[in-house]
Amino acid sequence: MPSLTLLRQGHPLAEPVNQLRVLANGTHLPFEQALANQGLLPLQATGIQVLQVNVGKLCNQTCSHCHVDAGPDRREIMTRATMQQCLDALAGSTIPTLDITGGAPEMNPNFRWLVAEARELGRHVIDRCNLSILLAPGYEDLPEFLAGHGVEVVASLPCYLPANTDAQRGRGIFAKSMIALRRLNALGYGQPGSSLSLTLVHNPLGPSLPPPQPALEAAYRKDLLEKHGIVFSRLYTITNMPISRFLDDLVQSDRYDGYMEKLIAAYNPAAAAGVMCRTTLSVGWDGSLYDCDFNQMLELGLAPGLPGHIRDFAAARLGERSITIGQHCYGCTAGSGSGCQGAIVP
Repeated sequence: MPSLTLLRQGHPLAEPVNQLRVLANGTHLPFEQALANQGLLPLQATGIQVLQVNVGKLCNQTCSHCHVDAGPDRREIMTRATMQQCLDALAGSTIPTLDITGGAPEMNPNFRWLVAEARELGRHVIDRCNLSILLAPGYEDLPEFLAGHGVEVVASLPCYLPANTDAQRGRGIFAKSMIALRRLNALGYGQPGSSLSLTLVHNPLGPSLPPPQPALEAAYRKDLLEKHGIVFSRLYTITNMPISRFLDDLVQSDRYDGYMEKLIAAYNPAAAAGVMCRTTLSVGWDGSLYDCDFNQMLELGLAPGLPGHIRDFAAARLGERSITIGQHCYGCTAGSGSGCQGAIVP
């Protein structure tokens, strides 16, 4: 079977077309039917609490689970003009949070300008950080910049065991992550009583659901403190989505059907009612609008008739929109649920 990995230059639709074909095949219960069975169809937004902006796919890492297919060779970068349109949307609405993601969002040359402007608007700003970027040449002062602007850092650390993290994120990444976390701790991030929030993010290594978030957080706290002297504010668990590189691996290893069956068997109606897309609006690097970051990577746009670009932002219409769904949505509704804010239900 040909690889599903994105054909980057000249074939921008190759990955979404292949992925959607795989996600639509098989005899699995359609996600639409799962929602209909509990009276949640159509799935509706309940307002916009978070504007999540992907400022580009450029990254200093190439992680095996990455649903963005980010890496050092990606050239999709949000322009300052499009960032200004995002800021205009914030200024003209009551959306309280700007969630900046990538790639490594800090590698966008206008990242710091975006952060400063959003903070001037009084918005809470989240930086989704891979930690190793804080040690890269030219980025060494990022921790001080983030702390100076009161930015919440949400940092990926798949496991507190070095071998597991390196297997997913690359050789030596765990050691770099420990150095970066100590620097953040030294600035007050994650310290008791500090306003500087440091959230760690766990992804399973393979086709399995995350352990219960509270128990795993306790294990992270104990191990990181005892072995590395590191503290943090909270832990989020996020289920690996059957998209991009992770989907490629599932198909190539003939584990796709088994993983989908696992997700469907663990479908949780309570998690479905609380999925992040109901309170989040996602903006692609080119300004296109999506219900969530996962739909963005599949190029599943908003429902027909809704604004398709951030320049046409309309808070009232978008805050009550019907949400575009698909089989990949089982990844957010299995077990305790999953999203960019971690588990959905206790």
